[in-house]
Amino acid sequence: MRKCDENTGIVQWSSEEIIVPYRSLIDGKKHRYFPDFWVKKLNSDVVLVEIKPMNQSVPPQKKSKVTKRYLEEVKTWGTNLSKWRAAQEYCDDRGWTFMVLTEKGEARSWRQYLTNSY
Repeated sequence: MRKCDENTGIVQWSSEEIIVPYRSLIDGKKHRYFPDFWVKKLNSDVVLVEIKPMNQSVPPQKKSKVTKRYLEEVKTWGTNLSKWRAAQEYCDDRGWTFMVLTEKGEARSWRQYLTNSY
């Protein structure tokens, strides 16, 4: 948040105020997603930003033995992908940009799953 305040290229921002409806791949039900940040830049571009650890921005590696941890990773990935697909569509409809940031920078690998079923 401090980076948003200190960046002269950002004229307005909010945290978790945008609501994006989505249908979960996990339970098939409708839910509401609140992306971490909405940012309006000096050039009028708008960006929705989600911040996640890198390990939650890629599908879990298949294991030879299905463990409780692996099932939780699959659930987390399915939930995140559901949210991100909806957020991308939400942004596309408005001419905005959606991005997922991790400790390693912008995560792009999840985008290959936007139209593919998982």
